[in-house]
Amino acid sequence: MEVGMIGLGRMGANMAQRLHRGGHRVVGYDPAQSAREAVQAHGLEAVASLADLVAALPAPRALWLMVPAGAPVDAVLELLCPLLEPGDTLVDGGNSHYPDSQRRAAQCRQQGIDFLDCGTSGGVWGLGEGYSLMIGGDAVAAERLRPVFQTLAPAPERGWGHVGPSGAGHFAKMVHNGIEYGMMQAYAEGFAIMQRKEALALDLAQVAQIWRHGSVVRSWLLDLGAAALAENPELEGIAPWVPDSGEGRWTVAEAIGLDVPAPVITLSLLERLRSRERDSFADRMLAALRDRFGGHGVRSA
Repeated sequence: MEVGMIGLGRMGANMAQRLHRGGHRVVGYDPAQSAREAVQAHGLEAVASLADLVAALPAPRALWLMVPAGAPVDAVLELLCPLLEPGDTLVDGGNSHYPDSQRRAAQCRQQGIDFLDCGTSGGVWGLGEGYSLMIGGDAVAAERLRPVFQTLAPAPERGWGHVGPSGAGHFAKMVHNGIEYGMMQAYAEGFAIMQRKEALALDLAQVAQIWRHGSVVRSWLLDLGAAALAENPELEGIAPWVPDSGEGRWTVAEAIGLDVPAPVITLSLLERLRSRERDSFADRMLAALRDRFGGHGVRSA
């Protein structure tokens, strides 16, 4: 099958390579010449404009977007959709908010273009391990791209699937990332407790390796954590500052809107926000209140 890949950052380039290795013809586009040259070095085709990309693919076309969520997706669609024809299919494989995907699908439908929202998990390891793909949109359009999904997935018949109508793929990925927040927070807190118990002098890298086999808390995240601790047991040089890319916030907002209690995911998001406060006014206020009602004293800054 022939696929146009729009956005040749690390993940987009890796996906293009996996498709290429699977026997698909891939034509890539990225506004950055360096990104185009990088994929060309791996034997892939790359073009310098969206018009060239559309012209290079036979109809009906399959085009996969790997660009940052939000305005960048709309900007690409504004330029790309007038170049397309009825029967073409667009796949947004990024982390778009699912209402945006529903809106974009409706807009594309008016032009006779199929729009699939594909939640994509696998990160930088997907090139070798494959990607977990959650696909929303028209089921017939998704079936047409089955060879593409089968190549990108860990195996042809597992790790991917059509999960529902427009928005369902990105909704599932949003919740996936919310769960990820909670799992990472639990690991971080557990290892912090062990690290603080200095009297027992626990080797955290050893404990992580033990847990990787047979334990009920084993996971790929633990595998990654074990590797990080083996390389840098004290995690030196890593600032205690944790960003979030939006999916956790969306998951918490959705839980509130649906009246679903999600305390673990919510608190894990708040902990990320807390990690960015170098000089917390809230903590200073707590210290002042504690001193005022109990005379406990305060530490000078």
